[in-house]
Amino acid sequence: MNCTKLFGQSLMAREFERQVVEIQIRVAVLNRYTTLGMPVREPVA
Repeated sequence: MNCTKLFGQSLMAREFERQVVEIQIRVAVLNRYTTLGMPVREPVA
């Protein structure tokens, strides 16, 4: 939860359905950042 708060403390949307979408977008962006930060592992001969 701490990482999702880095994008802002509160939700901008007022309707529940839009809040759900907003959270899904935040999680997708956070997952993308995590993927970009992970090292690529290759086996050494």
